[in-house]
Amino acid sequence: MATSPPEPFDRARRRIRRDRAMARFGGHGFLARHIADELLARLEMVERTFSRALVLGAADDRIATALRAQDMMVVSADASFVAAKAAGGIQCDEDRLPFADGAFDLVVSAGVLDSVNDLPGALLLARRVLRPDGLFIAGFAGAGSLPRLRAAMLAADLAGSKGVAPRIHPQVDVRSAGDLLARAGFSLPVADGETLDVRYGGLDGLLADLRFGGLGGVLAGTPPHFSGLQAATAYSAFAAQADPDGRVTETFALVYLIGWAPDVSQPKPARRGSAVASLADALKPRS
Repeated sequence: MATSPPEPFDRARRRIRRDRAMARFGGHGFLARHIADELLARLEMVERTFSRALVLGAADDRIATALRAQDMMVVSADASFVAAKAAGGIQCDEDRLPFADGAFDLVVSAGVLDSVNDLPGALLLARRVLRPDGLFIAGFAGAGSLPRLRAAMLAADLAGSKGVAPRIHPQVDVRSAGDLLARAGFSLPVADGETLDVRYGGLDGLLADLRFGGLGGVLAGTPPHFSGLQAATAYSAFAAQADPDGRVTETFALVYLIGWAPDVSQPKPARRGSAVASLADALKPRS
């Protein structure tokens, strides 16, 4: 009997930690807000009217509010019960959407796809819930994020006796994300990236932003706890990466995706194997 492959993220832990983050999200959710603002700016480039939108990631309400201001019917969804309830939405995982095929003509996902167990499946479901010629647009933290934290965690692990443990999420790069978008069946798929640098006075500030910004660790399994020596090593290694003014510059490498649900009215690719179209072509209004 075939068995399912192990999931990289703990679904229950993800829900619980997103619930916990909501209590202080307003002071720490800058990354989700930045991604939301970027997605809304990109949507402004689309000369197209949408009527029914699904917003994946309900911790911040700015996307739903902006879409409702354009007279759209908006459904919000989040893995967090607290966030979903506050938004008047649905609690669900992005790779287990409970919506009918073709229920929406716009799906927007802000800052949540980096911790989804089945990212290809989540993209496939996003396409399925779209009507033909519907738009999917998303942003999340990708490969290259948190290099200073990774270095500090590695130094702490090496200071112990139990070897190096997985402590930071596996991450998807722009090229791989674009490939997944195309494999999910989206037309005119586009993937691009942005680097966001944030400066911290110490490790505590970064950890608070991750924990209460909905970005805390949710890996399956439990890595060995740090000893006192290892914890001190992590703080010291992070501080050692400081700029001359004593603050550490941490990096978030953001990935943005955009794609259209297939429709016969859409232009066909010029040749087989054209996995990524230009942004200008992807955002052209349909005639």
